[in-house]
Amino acid sequence: MNYIVPISLIIGYFFILSLGLLVTVHIIKNRKNYGTPYMAFLFAAIAFILGVIHTSLYILSVVFFFSEQINILFWKFSIFSWFVLLIITSLLFSSFRKYKKLPSFPFLFYTLFLGLLFGALLTPDSIILNLSIPLPSFILFIDPSLIKYLFNFVTGVIIILFQILIISHYLYIAILINVRSKKKEETLPVLLTALIFSLLILLNIFYIIFHQTPFSNFFIRDLFIIILWIADFGFSIMIIKKPEIFYVLPNRIYSINIFHKSGILLYTYDFEEQTDSKTESMIWGNILIGLNHILSEFLDKKDKINVIQTKEADVVVRYEEDSGYALIVITNRKNSIVEDLMKNFSNEFKLKYKDELSEILDLNKIINVSEFSDLKDLIEKNFQLYL
Repeated sequence: MNYIVPISLIIGYFFILSLGLLVTVHIIKNRKNYGTPYMAFLFAAIAFILGVIHTSLYILSVVFFFSEQINILFWKFSIFSWFVLLIITSLLFSSFRKYKKLPSFPFLFYTLFLGLLFGALLTPDSIILNLSIPLPSFILFIDPSLIKYLFNFVTGVIIILFQILIISHYLYIAILINVRSKKKEETLPVLLTALIFSLLILLNIFYIIFHQTPFSNFFIRDLFIIILWIADFGFSIMIIKKPEIFYVLPNRIYSINIFHKSGILLYTYDFEEQTDSKTESMIWGNILIGLNHILSEFLDKKDKINVIQTKEADVVVRYEEDSGYALIVITNRKNSIVEDLMKNFSNEFKLKYKDELSEILDLNKIINVSEFSDLKDLIEKNFQLYL
């Protein structure tokens, strides 16, 4: 028996398993870096299911032989985990386009196919194991080419139709994001991820179609797991090193406004040229001033409004009582990333304009807003991800 392939798969398995656990823990510990708890949960779920659950079930299915029933059970769970992984990945792709409102289509169909798959896998002959050697009476470390899984017609059709729907959704979202994005380089990771997952799905579909041929066993199944693990490695490195690549796509900052506690606008910066964004920024800035008694009393207030939600945007406020101003950011979604950027910017702003801010702490002083006219570089430095 050839031991090179199974030993190689075992080595690769332990590497991917360790990586999956490491990335999952990293995302949980650094969840603030991923924009929202929802986005962090999706990333962690993908890393854990792909690197730990699906990989373990795959190895137990094709590298070890326990018994006919147990191996088939592992293989069925492996298919089911692949379905769940694709659905969660689709949720992530949808989040790249919009933070809010999960679209009912195609997720109603995903739920339907998941239920159909579960029902099909429960049937006794949905998957049959074909072993090229006599059935051993003990646990055996085996060459994967000796194990073949055969699908009945119904199970195969459900798996193929589901994956065709998934691949269509991936490519639709990726292309739509690319077309609508002003900076095409931002969308490249999403487009590449969509193409890689599409290739994996196509391999899986070919495996189902040609599952009764030696070609399927020797080539497609092994190629599938190799590409999947390579993709997992690249995805993991990207998630750890550059989480902003993903959260910056659905997150947008429309404008930044700095108001003195007297209610005077010291500076405003618009990130987008749309008239609606500018108008909403100023309207909500003025409403915020009114709700906080024109900011003139916020030094003595314990309960302050720090976010106002509108249909299309969140108005996020950072109060700087010691310096007598409020920083207001208009964004499509408040999250920890935006709040951290606001904190960093505010600290640099106070340091750079320490003297000017000290002079206008007295409400009787005349405020010369032209003193703050060169804030553009400081804003672009701190909020460069959203430019």
